Amino acid sequence: MKIGVDFGIHEQALRLKARRAEVLASNIANADTPGYKARDFDFRALLNRQMAGAEPLRTTHERHFRDATGVVHPGQLDYRIPNQPSLDGNTVDSQLEHAAYAGNALEYQASLQFLDGQVKKLRMALKGQ
Repeated sequence: MKIGVDFGIHEQALRLKARRAEVLASNIANADTPGYKARDFDFRALLNRQMAGAEPLRTTHERHFRDATGVVHPGQLDYRIPNQPSLDGNTVDSQLEHAAYAGNALEYQASLQFLDGQVKKLRMALKGQ
């Protein structure tokens, strides 16, 4: 018998936050790459869509992530509009990217701590405590 556990919004949020961390890290890593265009996605909009079941997140190409649950495909990434574009065409604002990455990491950690608390409660219930 398989018992399903619903962790609510936090399960999907973790997947999206992990993907957003990858996107932001890529922006930071390419801060000095001529012509690189910074990208990001609207976390809240994608999470709301996923939770409503209107448009499930899925892969659109075989080289995208294999596990499609919580994946953001390239068509869902937006280009950032630079405050001050550079002469070489790079649109990465390092300070903005670092701040976004730090905020994303804090939100990821909060969801992770919530899930950890839920798992601890389940363990206690199973042990009869």
